[in-house]
Amino acid sequence: MSRRPRLTVRARLTLLYTSLFAVCGAIVIAVSYVLVARLEPQGQSQPAPADFLVRCRSEQLSAHPHERLLAKCNAYFQLQGARHQREVTLAHLLQYSLVTLAVVLALAAILGWIVAGGVLRPVHRITAAARAASERNLSARVALRGPRDELHELAETFDEMLDRLQSAFDSQQRFIASASHELRTPLAVMRATVDVVLDNPDSTPAELREMAADIRTAVDHAEHLVAALLILARNERGLTVHDEIDLATVAEDVLDTASLRDRRAHVTLEPAVISGDPVLAERLIANLVDNAARYNTADGDIWISTRTVAGSSELTVANTGPVVSPADADRIFQPFQRLNDRTSHDGSGLGLTIVASIAAIHGGTATARPRNNGGLSVTVTIPSAGTPAQGGKE
Repeated sequence: MSRRPRLTVRARLTLLYTSLFAVCGAIVIAVSYVLVARLEPQGQSQPAPADFLVRCRSEQLSAHPHERLLAKCNAYFQLQGARHQREVTLAHLLQYSLVTLAVVLALAAILGWIVAGGVLRPVHRITAAARAASERNLSARVALRGPRDELHELAETFDEMLDRLQSAFDSQQRFIASASHELRTPLAVMRATVDVVLDNPDSTPAELREMAADIRTAVDHAEHLVAALLILARNERGLTVHDEIDLATVAEDVLDTASLRDRRAHVTLEPAVISGDPVLAERLIANLVDNAARYNTADGDIWISTRTVAGSSELTVANTGPVVSPADADRIFQPFQRLNDRTSHDGSGLGLTIVASIAAIHGGTATARPRNNGGLSVTVTIPSAGTPAQGGKE
């Protein structure tokens, strides 16, 4: 069974314009007709007797007519003429009005079709841009010009959406490329280590144990990297747990088990209660503490503080270390963005990326600021429990 063809939006708008015009025109014609029809000639409304008409004819032909009777006859005939003229006028008015309405309706349909096409032109441009957009090419834009009406606002919103999609796809492609490179590195290390031992038929047990230790280190690195990638993928689904967590208590637990090496910790912990996932909150603080201990100077310092300010819970972790430029601090939360003086350290390059991701899904933000004497200060701000989140995914 074939579907009945549906009218396009342009055709429906044209029909709507024409129908409205037809209704308005019919109302104008009806009102005009009624107003003209109510203009009754003043006089006797009943038809005159037949003998009166005969007497009027005879008086008009008489050489000496009766003046009063002749006056009555003339008034009667004038009244009848006015009524006849009124009927003719009403008939012509109705005829010419209907003809004029038909012609004007035809013009209204043509003009309505043209106007509807102009109104829908931005929609066609948006449709063309949507069809041209794809995962490989998101460069198409509507770039609508003209008055700032609802369609102009729709076109701007569509262009902004394409900008966000293009930025997201570009970021995703860079992340995939970087993740592939990072995962390829431990595999290459393991292959090279195995090949060196296999190429030497006289390998000693000590060399085999050294090979196993190198492979174990590479496997641990790959495992940490995969775990970090899984956390980021999990965070993309949004926050699913909403428990009340005190960041001060979590920080104490993390410091009890963290390896600070020979760094000195300066702790100032005040209550900072948020609503979220305790496991993710612990990972956030652990990553910050590990980052501060890993990229520090020998016998350096680490400052850890929590507090509640204006309805937000703040966690700040600062450390001594090499001087960091503001430009490097701005990109420190990007995936696999290691600073020049950090490339020699082990790590997945995703520690602070995970920190920013966890802060985001809790409706907060993470910012980094270089310290004047070297090192970095990272502050995570999350709405306190009971305060509506300003962002994040639910």
